[in-house]
Amino acid sequence: MSKPSARRARIAVLISGAGSNMAALIDAADHVDAPFEVVLVLSNRPDAGGLTVARTKGVAAAVVDHRPFGKDRAAHEQAVQSVLEDHAVEVVALAGYMRLLTPWLVQRWEGRMLNIHPSLLPKYPGLDTHARALAAGDAEAGCSVHLVTEGVDDGPLLGQSRVPVLPDDTPASLAQRVLAAEHALYPRVLADFCRNR
Repeated sequence: MSKPSARRARIAVLISGAGSNMAALIDAADHVDAPFEVVLVLSNRPDAGGLTVARTKGVAAAVVDHRPFGKDRAAHEQAVQSVLEDHAVEVVALAGYMRLLTPWLVQRWEGRMLNIHPSLLPKYPGLDTHARALAAGDAEAGCSVHLVTEGVDDGPLLGQSRVPVLPDDTPASLAQRVLAAEHALYPRVLADFCRNR
């Protein structure tokens, strides 16, 4: 008689675009020993390509469009929080979610919200990370998974993956290689995080 597997953590992935990291997390959750399951993909953009990907993979997909809320970010986040609660979400994974979060939402998910960022933090928080790495003449770039705090990309690091910078790299070519590293790093770090919760 096989031993029953431990209950899996219920994950929501928040996206704003194509959702390639989201897809990597969903695929990783398909493994029989995965300590998490993706129960919801949520986007602030109705046209986000990742929503279709999620539905194709059999995962519930929801939209909380930020535009009707105007500049009231707290009201938008309250609507997001309501959807997360409806799906009994336990851990939130940000994957290309292009919204600055308010302290209201960050505090509710303190210690349970992860983000992946395309640089070797603390270097290059924010945007244009690959162009900044090239402009600085860095020998390597990479990606980081960290816990989300109220500062931008400054929460405690959970894991990093390094990618060499090649002599003929452009921001686009470097971004492509870093993205491949992200797809390997994020599922591994999320799995470790869920096992150790």
